[in-house]
Amino acid sequence: MENDASALATLKPFRLVKFFSFTSLVVILISTLTLAIMISSRAKNVLLYRSEAYALVFAESLSHQISLRFLLPMDKRYGRISLRNPEQYEVLDSVVRNTIHGMKIHSVTIYGVKNNVVSYSTIDKRIGKKDQGPEEYYLALGGENSSRLIADGSIVNLVPGAEPISCRVKTYVPMRLGKPFTRDTSFVVGVLEIEQDMSDDFESILQFQWTIITTSLFIMTALFIALRFLVARADRIIEARAEERRRLEKKLDHAERLASLGEMVASVSHEIKNPLGIVRSTAEILRKRLNKVAPGNDHLAGIIVEETGRLDGIVREFLDFARPSQPEPKPVDVNKIIKKIVSFLVPELDRKGITLESSLADVPVINADRDLLYRAFLNITMNSMQAMEEGGRLTVTSYKGAKGKIVVEISDTGCGMAEETRLQVFQPFYTTKSRGTGLGLAIVKNILDTHHAGIDVESEEGVGTTFKMGFSAAG
Repeated sequence: MENDASALATLKPFRLVKFFSFTSLVVILISTLTLAIMISSRAKNVLLYRSEAYALVFAESLSHQISLRFLLPMDKRYGRISLRNPEQYEVLDSVVRNTIHGMKIHSVTIYGVKNNVVSYSTIDKRIGKKDQGPEEYYLALGGENSSRLIADGSIVNLVPGAEPISCRVKTYVPMRLGKPFTRDTSFVVGVLEIEQDMSDDFESILQFQWTIITTSLFIMTALFIALRFLVARADRIIEARAEERRRLEKKLDHAERLASLGEMVASVSHEIKNPLGIVRSTAEILRKRLNKVAPGNDHLAGIIVEETGRLDGIVREFLDFARPSQPEPKPVDVNKIIKKIVSFLVPELDRKGITLESSLADVPVINADRDLLYRAFLNITMNSMQAMEEGGRLTVTSYKGAKGKIVVEISDTGCGMAEETRLQVFQPFYTTKSRGTGLGLAIVKNILDTHHAGIDVESEEGVGTTFKMGFSAAG
């Protein structure tokens, strides 16, 4: 529970960071889109403002032309202005059309000062209609220039097959007789409406707006993918570190429990060892006396001697595990250690019908404790022999491996091990033998660890087992 809580505490801060990362990304995305819309809207307003300014200048110019070329001459000639007079209408129409020729002007309309009636328009069907002038018409009557924007469309209309985009600017300018640029409203004789077609410009603005939005979305998508990748990678790293931490904590807890157990075992073994020695000695004396007093019964004392010897071996194993000897490294030839073990075990190998194959290469010496290494090799060899109850082949090999390592392999053709057993073979007190302590290979592992040597086990049930040990050459 404590390990899980510790791991959870490790992960929570990162998950919080990840949450704020994604939140920040959303905020940045919204802010970018808002900024893009504001920029494009600003560009649209600037463009419309300039178009409006151009329309106002053009309207003032057209008003001046109408005043000079139509109003004044017609007023002087006829004494009054009447567009119902065909000649006056033709003169006005000629002045207007000549002035707007070649320009992006959709229509020109002139309102009278009374009754809000369309007196003239380049769109014939509007002539004579009443109440056509909007609020800007009345502003113009008061001597003020004004404009209004009529736009129909959005970025949705850029999709092929959508309704066409429409944008017009209507500018209203007061028409003055004689003094076109004066502010005196007594000279206003009508209102000039100029409708400018800005559909192409408005479409360009919408395309620019769409470009900004799509570019921003693309960039933010790329940033999101990159951030997601980094967060996922960091998440995996944090998870791996948390898992490693849990594994190390578990290993430390196991080591602490083993240390406590080792201290207890050492204390108990020490207390047992001396009485056990007394029992053994007493049994030896008893066997000699029984042999004289009651011949044929001395085997009972022999059983005591044999079992106390076995118990003494178990106690020694417990002591060796609980209080491992510190190595005294010296230059050692591993081949000599192997040959000594082989010569010692030859009678037992012959008795069990085990064939020995030895292949010892000329390898450099290593720095090691000869006695401890002898014990480790002997323990593994004895395990291999015990795995071949019905005979088999024992192979002992030494050679120079990768990165200058000196490798010693001890293989047998015994019963082999299941994968579950192989993974736990070096665990203290783990054994598959009915009378084993489970400390033999654990002691071997401790000895090799103190020599900074590695050990691997390869095994297959019914095929055999190979122990592979790697040592560094003496520097």
